[in-house]
Amino acid sequence: MDFKKLGLKGELIAGLKKEKIIVPTPVQNEIFKKVLEGKNLIVQSQTGTGKTLSFLLPLIQKIEMASKGVQVLILVPTHELAMQVYNQIKRLSTNSGIGFLAATIVGNVNIARQIEALKAKPQLVVGTSGRVLELINKRKLKVHTVKTLVIDEVDKLLDKNNISATNDVLKCCLRDVQVMLFSASIPKVVLEAANNLGIEFEIVKTTKNLSIPNNIRHIYLLVERRDKLEMLRKLAGSIKPEKAMVFINKSSDIEEATQKLQYHKYNAKCISGGIKKQDRHTAIREFDTDKLQFLIATDIAARGLDFKNVSTVFHISIPEVSQDYLHRAGRTGRGEGKGLSVLIITKEELPRIKQFQKDLGIQIFPKKMYQGKIVRC
Repeated sequence: MDFKKLGLKGELIAGLKKEKIIVPTPVQNEIFKKVLEGKNLIVQSQTGTGKTLSFLLPLIQKIEMASKGVQVLILVPTHELAMQVYNQIKRLSTNSGIGFLAATIVGNVNIARQIEALKAKPQLVVGTSGRVLELINKRKLKVHTVKTLVIDEVDKLLDKNNISATNDVLKCCLRDVQVMLFSASIPKVVLEAANNLGIEFEIVKTTKNLSIPNNIRHIYLLVERRDKLEMLRKLAGSIKPEKAMVFINKSSDIEEATQKLQYHKYNAKCISGGIKKQDRHTAIREFDTDKLQFLIATDIAARGLDFKNVSTVFHISIPEVSQDYLHRAGRTGRGEGKGLSVLIITKEELPRIKQFQKDLGIQIFPKKMYQGKIVRC
């Protein structure tokens, strides 16, 4: 089915063509009419499947241009994901010629500028739950006009660190607001949290839960904890990835890994909460346009960001649960391309490798370094 048969307006179809987007993806096909009909949805669809456009296109089509106030509120867990969604909205607005307005509301940014942006009466607002709630409480963001609330990367926004603010934002909206929850995986804990919202949802799954494409190869190397970053350097020299992501959860280790790779003449930059906003934007833009070889990030900083042509994913900090490994490893091997997922682990972390294999139905092969090459153990 094409976008015209789906029922998308001609202006939006023309706007998509300028981005060379011609045919809707499965998730866009699946939920377009459901969104237009105002249904409350829980949608499972992996990053890179057109998830953002799947909710933006029908919601933009529903916007009443003559009405004042925010009509669509989109909650995301990170500043970076907020900017990615906002930039997609801007492209649609410009390329379609419709001219709807959007604003971003995120923490650790000048709040006065965000208040000024809201004075322009945007129809769509994208933001992190904490800052959105802050502006609601300051009565600078009025949500009584909101018709649809989208909670993207819902497994993060309904976790123990974010659920309170997310719930409070929902409580500020009118009772009949349309609510849609999106994530690449919908674990049991998310379903339980969603049920506690007191809303009846229709569940839409366009991908099986906890599944990784078969074209990704998984390997692990055992090291002492103090040797993890040195092993990363050795692997970088052996594999020579065209474009790689490195996941590290400690800010100090992120900076050390970045400096080590840069010292050895690798084109590497990092994104984390401690990095200046402009530097984060630069790193993301360069990685997205294939000008950067290594992007080093925390799980949170990289959550939801969609990058093409990632050949390798390195794990210095090992995910606690299989769902998080699914999110990470699935960033490589997109489409028909082959991918490599490399875990650098200690003996104490070996049980997690076995759990990933059991939960995800994959094989993670043990390897070691010998004379600068990766060989069988």
